[in-house]
Amino acid sequence: MISGIIEKAKGFLVNPVDAFRQAKGDEPAAVLPYFALLLLLYAVISAVLLSVFLIGTSPLPGLLTGGISGTVLVFFIILVGGFACALVFGAWLHLWVYIFGGRKGIWQTLKAVMYGNTPFLLLGWIPFIGFVFTLWSLALGILGIRELQEISSLKAILAVALAVMIPLILLIILAAFFMIASVTTTGPVPLAGRS
Repeated sequence: MISGIIEKAKGFLVNPVDAFRQAKGDEPAAVLPYFALLLLLYAVISAVLLSVFLIGTSPLPGLLTGGISGTVLVFFIILVGGFACALVFGAWLHLWVYIFGGRKGIWQTLKAVMYGNTPFLLLGWIPFIGFVFTLWSLALGILGIRELQEISSLKAILAVALAVMIPLILLIILAAFFMIASVTTTGPVPLAGRS
């Protein structure tokens, strides 16, 4: 099983178009263990790195854990969050894929998301350059949508771009709103000695 997962990961890294074409018929029994193993590896490495670089210097994780090690808490947050994000993002992406003509079903979209995350899950934990593997995963997701949903490259790019950009823009607007609200509700500090 492990050797099959290693070969599949190598395929998505080295020759993704062929790997996605071969994955068209993959059932959940093949995709979910693959994604789970890569996510488990990412969660372990990320939790250890975060505990080394952040948890030791921050009092917050100690307050949140209630006796559970901060590293273990971070591990479970990454693990559960990774599965939840893959499912939620996959469903959201499928809406856009459907709008752009993808009619092969939501499973093909979820498969593109899970397989497409291969570079991020294997190498996204590397400090300072992890974002490069996020971009690589987005590119693989586009290839996966194109191959598994059998739509054009342009439609796949538009579907992925809208699925990523809309939540990102909403988060930026929300952050700006809270920043403006906190600045405008905080009045000037009164100076001592003035009446």
